[in-house]
Amino acid sequence: MQGDVINHISKPRIETMNRKKKIFTKLKAKDKRANAKLHKSNKPAYISKAEREKLEQQENSASEE
Repeated sequence: MQGDVINHISKPRIETMNRKKKIFTKLKAKDKRANAKLHKSNKPAYISKAEREKLEQQENSASEE
């Protein structure tokens, strides 16, 4: 009987720790996303293969004229 009382008492504490951890991880992820938006990448924007071919054709036609 005493073992049952101990299990019931200790169980809510574990659940509250898990709840705190979930809240903390969600807030941490939100801060991380907000911080990532502040620091823009120096990487050039991606240009698709079709777009590159189109630009190349325009440059060739402009240089021929």
